[in-house]
Amino acid sequence: MILLAITPGLGFDPQAWRDVLTSGVDAFLIREQGLSARALLAAARWCHQTAPGVELWLGGRLDVALAAGCGLHAPEAHPAVGPGLVTLSCPLHDEEQWAARCAADQLLVSPVFTSPGKAAPWGPERLHRLLDGLPEAGPRLLALGGVTPENAPSLRHPRLAGIAAIRPFWSGKPAEAVARFRGL
Repeated sequence: MILLAITPGLGFDPQAWRDVLTSGVDAFLIREQGLSARALLAAARWCHQTAPGVELWLGGRLDVALAAGCGLHAPEAHPAVGPGLVTLSCPLHDEEQWAARCAADQLLVSPVFTSPGKAAPWGPERLHRLLDGLPEAGPRLLALGGVTPENAPSLRHPRLAGIAAIRPFWSGKPAEAVARFRGL
């Protein structure tokens, strides 16, 4: 199971970021809209140095993603990114978006469970219906939005590669959250 930790949008905190980066997560998405391009690039380079084996993504800044040599997570209103320019991740908020986004490398299906400030959740049944209808090949799919170690077992499906989350990794001890997810 791929575990993608997403930063909480509170700025660069080296100790907190180190704790998450070294907790056993597979991937890390820097989603820090309040940081300048220079600060984002410095943070991405710091992440590469701190945890070189962790896959790194940057939210919303193609220029910084290219300069840092990491993947880009293009949020909903992001301009289209040409194929092959950068490893690309996109949100998938409803089934109708599949055709336009299936060429991405990764899709974050969201929100799967109730999540503050987000639309109505998909729920496991709707997620499974989507996954059942998809080809075996295609982008890596991660469930995002309210996913916890307690409700993650209900999401199991051969086409789902893992989960993406904020709160489980940033509230409490990240290594414990990773161990609980891995123990499922």
